[in-house]
Formats: sequence, structure tokens, C-alpha cells
Amino acid sequence: MCVALGRPAAAQLRDVALPRMSPFLGGVPEGVASAGSITLTLGQAVTRALDHNLGVLLAAQDVAAARGDRWDALSKLLPNVSASLTESRRKTNLEAFGFPLGPTFPKVVGPFNVFDARLSVSQSIFDADSRHEASAAAHRVAAAAHTARGARDLVVLVAADLYLEALATQARAEAARAQLASSTAIHQQALDLRQNGIIAGIDVVRAEVRMITDRQRTTATANDAEKAKLQLARVIGLPIGQSFTLVSDVPQLPESAQTLQQAVEHAYQNRTDYLAAQEQLHAAEEVRRAAGADRLPSVRVTADYGAIGLAASSALSTFNITGAVDVPIFEGGRQEGRIAQAEAALRQKRAEVEDLKAAIYYDVSTVFLDLQATQQLLQAATRARELADQQLEQSRDRFAAGVANNLEVIQAQEAVALATEQAISATYGFGLAKARLLQSTGSTEEALKQYLGGPTR
Repeated sequence: MCVALGRPAAAQLRDVALPRMSPFLGGVPEGVASAGSITLTLGQAVTRALDHNLGVLLAAQDVAAARGDRWDALSKLLPNVSASLTESRRKTNLEAFGFPLGPTFPKVVGPFNVFDARLSVSQSIFDADSRHEASAAAHRVAAAAHTARGARDLVVLVAADLYLEALATQARAEAARAQLASSTAIHQQALDLRQNGIIAGIDVVRAEVRMITDRQRTTATANDAEKAKLQLARVIGLPIGQSFTLVSDVPQLPESAQTLQQAVEHAYQNRTDYLAAQEQLHAAEEVRRAAGADRLPSVRVTADYGAIGLAASSALSTFNITGAVDVPIFEGGRQEGRIAQAEAALRQKRAEVEDLKAAIYYDVSTVFLDLQATQQLLQAATRARELADQQLEQSRDRFAAGVANNLEVIQAQEAVALATEQAISATYGFGLAKARLLQSTGSTEEALKQYLGGPTR
């Protein structure tokens, strides 16, 4: 997802790996596009992404759904209160209800009215199964909350990555235009020298081929720059059709003073995916306890109070209180099957947590390697760019003096193009590597306010 076109200097950089159809690559546009172009800073892009990115919005709804599941689980432990008001007209067969009153007594009575107004309450006194299920639901809510916070951290990194990618492609387009201007000037110089009989015609042909190649590169890089901006606009939810310009002077994240071990420990304490996995493990433990508690008796009390009679004016107060103990004896193997499923799920969650713990160590270690590599690449690329510029300047002077043909100039131009590409990739690759370190240790959104001046929530 990061800069993909011609970036050998950043080849070791680990990009943000997202599926092509990931919701984090989508956004919900808001507002109407303004007539003019707007200026979009990196901080503004990240802030908009936190508000409008589809992945963040879906994660927030997952939290709401988990909270709904928790209330559903709690309903089995909390009092259930209901009220009813009925009035009916009846005609009843007494014999059908066990009242054989003899041949002289009428078997059917009525019609008559029945009025009943009643308040009913049901309360679980002891239900270990439901208690553990409610506890598991609470852990799932916590896991969803951690996942939602992780989605925000990921979106910060995705928005920053796309912004830097757009800046990189924009820098490539500007460099290609500069190279085209240089090639055009060199071609004109070759034409002038050929007209004066100083150089051969092949030098003019070489210069023209180089100019055409640079013109093609200019077209391709300009197209890539526009497409990168479109992708950024979608992710951060800009109004459809909104024109905008980027700010190349982005705040530089400071280099981390943490050691690898310190970064790993920080990740274990703050990585939202690890915290969510632990909550999911606790939920699985509670589900296993609930499956075992299914064998225990449950105690419930129900009560109702109301008035019943032939009419509302003549209704008499009545009540009923019932205590019930439910003791499971044999349910055809349902309990054993439930326990087996819960144990299998628990073992799976434990394995996933241990795997994630190891993955975090390797993730942070990889980011440390990327950070060191991109820093060295940036230093080398900066020096290579300076030398390539000097090489081109000297080769043009030699060509103008007639002591060398323009093959040397063409080679120097290619060296400048390559050095420029490496410098662009290394510059933005180093910045993204520092952002990846924040994300791998669970500190992405917190760094937003400190270094980009944007809000956090």
C-alpha cells in the first residue's frame, strides 16, 4: 500500500499490509466539495480519517453490538418485571375442567366477564451458568473496545502512510519535470553543437531519446501522483470531487530512545490486539466455567400481584409467590458436548494469545531493523544525490567543451534520476518506519496530538 513505483531504497520497509477490500481502505464522505482547492496537512488528514474511515466506524458498531450482547446475557440475572391488563368475556365448560356436577347442574356457565390487572416479577436467585455467561460477555465488550482502539491506531498509520505516499509520488512528479527540463536543455545544447560542427549526429539522437524517455516518465509520475491523492481522499472521507493540495513540510517524528526489550515490553502493555486477545481468552475461560456450572441447580423466584374479578369495580386483590429449584439430571449428553466445545475454544484462544505474543516480539524486532536500515539508506541516498548532481554538472561542462560525447551526459542524467528516486524513497521511508515503530508498540494515536497537533479520543 505504500510507495510502490520505483523505490529500491525503501525495499526493506515493511508496509501496512491490508487486503484490497479492507474497510480501512474505504471512507464515508461528508459534506459538499468546495469550489476551490483546499490545503490538507498531515494532521488534518489523520483527524478526518479517525472521523470518517469505514474501518473505524465499523469497529465502533462492533463495540455497540457487544454491549447489546452483554445486556442480553445480564437479563438472565436481573429482575424481569412485566405488567398486564386483560378483560375477557367467557363461556366455560365446567365438566372439561374436572367439575362433573350431575345431570341437573348446567355443564356450561356464562357468558361472563373477567377483569385481571397484574404485575409480575421474576428474579434469579442462583444461576452459576448465567453468571459466567454474563462475565464472558463483559470480557467480549472489553475486547471489542480494545479492537476499536486498535482500529483507530491502524487508521492513523494508514492515513499517514497514504499521505506520505502521495507526497512521495508528488516529489517524483516534480523531479521528473525537472529532469525533463534538463533533458530538453541538453537536447537543445546538442542541436547547437551539431549545427556548429562540434559533435556528431549520434549525440543529438541520444539527447532526443533521453528527452522522450523523460517526457514519458513525467506523464507516468504525474498520473501516479493524482491517483495517490484520490486514494488518500477516499480513506479520509473527503467530499466527493474535492480538490486539495498537500503540505510537504510534515512534522518529523523524533527517533525513539527505547531499546528493543523496552519496546517489546511496552507493546505487551499497550498493543490493543494483544489486550483484545487476552480479553477473548478470559471470555473463553468464563464460557468453560459456565459449561461446567450448567450441571448445578438453579434457583428462581416468581411473584405476581394484581386484582381479578368480573369487572374492574368489583375486582379483588390477589397475589402469588413461587420459588423453584431446577436440578438438571440427564439431558442426553448436551452438557458433555457443551463442555467439550468450550474446552476446545479455550485451548484455541490460549494458542492464539501465545502466538500473538511471539508475533509482537518479531514485529517490533522487524520494525527496529527497518528503522536502522532506512536511516542508513537516507544518509547514503542524500550523499548519492549530491554526487550525482556534481557528476551531471561536470559531464555537461565536458560535453560543451567538446572533450566528451553526450553518452557521458546521458549516463549522468540516469544517475541523477536514480539518486533522486532513492532519496525520495529513503526520506519518506524513514518517516514511515518511525510511525511503524509507534504502531507496533501501541502508541500511534497518542503520538498524533503530540507531534501532528491533532485531537485524540
